[in-house]
Amino acid sequence: MNGVAAVKKRGVFNPQSDEPYKLSRSKLELFLQCPRCFYLDRRLGVSQPSMPPFTLNSAVDHLLKKEFDIHRAKHEPHPLMRHYGIDAVPFQHEMINEWRENFKGVQYYYRPANLVVTGAVDDIWINPQKELIVVDYKATSTNSEITLDSEYRQAYKRQMEIYQWLLRQNGFKVSNTGYFVYANGRKDKNAFDAKLEFNVQIIPHEGNDTWVENTVCDAQKCLIGDLPDISENCEYCNYRAAARKYE
Repeated sequence: MNGVAAVKKRGVFNPQSDEPYKLSRSKLELFLQCPRCFYLDRRLGVSQPSMPPFTLNSAVDHLLKKEFDIHRAKHEPHPLMRHYGIDAVPFQHEMINEWRENFKGVQYYYRPANLVVTGAVDDIWINPQKELIVVDYKATSTNSEITLDSEYRQAYKRQMEIYQWLLRQNGFKVSNTGYFVYANGRKDKNAFDAKLEFNVQIIPHEGNDTWVENTVCDAQKCLIGDLPDISENCEYCNYRAAARKYE
């Protein structure tokens, strides 16, 4: 692949355009991780190297959605919700499939920054107080206790809080409490036998979306400005800087 082919044109921010620019939840997270990489990606069309698709995780996600949809159609809670004492049912709405679709999702035009912020939720439940509950499916395989305390899982919390913010901006009443439905692949079985078994647990998170609006504004300022400095904590920035010495 030559240098020209590596630069993309579609989806790149044009500071001369008055058209609203679509900014996904994942790209907003990229801005938080490294403004320089965000600028290279969204403004200059130079993305970080892609990772292989997590197809097994996607399969778990797809099956969980189908499973919860069965109970959505019946207006009843999933047995896991009963097990964890969650007084809610899967939310029925004409937009639910679009809200869960990649590249569409829940959308909100944030006029002060001229940005359309988007995020595809995994699921939404509703409680008796008519509050929407953001739900995110996760898959892993670990013998350790699953918590939200590790550094990389802070991004999961921000992900949920962006979804909460988006739904609120669309006029919905949203609970601060969201839930992660975690499927943990078991490694204690005697054999594979052509199937992988999971333990599934629900972990609550008390969200706080007050940071989102300022972050959207900061991302817009980044896009219309100059290329940010190298981020010391970014492995991509450090790799490029180190490689540049020998190129």
